Parts: sequence; C-alpha cells; structure tokens
Amino acid sequence: MQQLHPYWRMEYIEAPRYPAAMKRPFTELPALGDDRAALIIHRSPLSYLVLNRFPYNPGHLLAVPFREVSDLDDLTRAERADLFEELTFAKRLLTAALKPDAFNLGFNLGGPVAGGSIDHLHGHIVPRWNGDSNFMPVIGSTRILPQSLEATWERLTAAAAELPKAQ
Repeated sequence: MQQLHPYWRMEYIEAPRYPAAMKRPFTELPALGDDRAALIIHRSPLSYLVLNRFPYNPGHLLAVPFREVSDLDDLTRAERADLFEELTFAKRLLTAALKPDAFNLGFNLGGPVAGGSIDHLHGHIVPRWNGDSNFMPVIGSTRILPQSLEATWERLTAAAAELPKAQ
C-alpha cells in the first residue's frame, strides 16, 4: 500500500472551525469588518464572494446575497442581477488567478434536502482542472487540496485588484 503524507493538512485539521459561534454565517461574516478573516474576496452592492471553508477544489467560491433569503424567487430583480454579476466576476477572477480548465456553477435550493448545509441562498463557483478528480474522494472519503484557504485568499484578492471591471 502506498502512503500519502500531506503533512501540511494537520494545521487545517486541528484549526478551530471558525467562526464556530456564528448562527447565521452568511449574514454575520460581512459584518465582521475583516474581509481577510472572513475570507471575503469581493463585495458588490447587493452580494459578495467568499471562499468556501470546505472546498471541493482550491478557489471554490460562494456567491451570496447580503439579504438573507432561501430561494431565487425571494430575491428582487436587482438582487438577482447583482448575484449573477458576482458569479460572472468570480469566473473571470478564477480564470485570471488560477487558470482552471473548466467550471462547475450551481445552487442548492431546498436547504439540507438539496445538500445545502446552510439555509441561505448561495451559488457555488468551482474551478476544475483536467485530472483534478482522483480516487481519494471515492475510495478514501478524503479530499486533497494543494493550497491553503489563506494562500488562495491572497492570490484571488491580488488578482481581483488587477481585474478590469465588467462592461
């Protein structure tokens, strides 16, 4: 049997699950006033991008409306437009910073039944690379992430500052 030794993972495993005390993280994170600690990458008038703390791949972002709603139908037209602009910005940002080969975009509508652990509408933007899926999630129930959340935040926020605004 081959042994895998991702020693850097221990720091992630032992880290406290911040923010453990938050009951409504998607509304509380933007109010912290520290986007680095909150892992917020970008803010628009009605929504924001945040790194997923439990990512499928490095750069896995969530597009979240500031107003707490649980379904697309609950958003105003302006909120829907703004949220879609955040999804589009996220794709451009990840392309510039991480150069993925493809993307998965999606929403889990319906709370826990649909796979959403938090009953607050949010969209997933998952960068994908050729060959990024391997046996570990299927056989070992383990994901291997080659970059820490903090390093990904640094890389994406630097790229966001350089990215031209959408037309």
